Amino acid sequence: MPLKIRNKIYRVIDANFNRAKEGLRVCEDVCRFVLDDRFLTKKFKEARHILSSVVGAVWGQEGLKHRNISEDVGRPSIDKEFDRKNVQDIFYANSQRVKESVRVLEEFAKLFDHKQAEALKTLRYDIYFLEQKGMLRMKAGPKKDEDG
Repeated sequence: MPLKIRNKIYRVIDANFNRAKEGLRVCEDVCRFVLDDRFLTKKFKEARHILSSVVGAVWGQEGLKHRNISEDVGRPSIDKEFDRKNVQDIFYANSQRVKESVRVLEEFAKLFDHKQAEALKTLRYDIYFLEQKGMLRMKAGPKKDEDG
């Protein structure tokens, strides 16, 4: 693979790695602070650490070296990104962001390491499960206080 293309691929990996980690953190914090759900909080945290381990094992700091924020043509936000009415919208938007980003990482990992691509696929399916459980918990509402 030509070096110029490889460097551009590292930019794709870096952007999606950051996007996925950020989205996982938002979902984790919703589960922790809004839902008070110990299980989902733990699982989102574990997913974030697995993502860091898998991506770091393959690409290390390469993405960071090739980051080019000032020339990123996709940097400006679109109006839809600001359309949040409630915490459920925030959780859902971020779970979508995570799934999409992990899928991109999975596809590009196939160019480098099939085992890592498979690990990312497994993680993506775990996130599908967490998203479903989180949305169901969101509809059920916050846990009741032990006094109430």
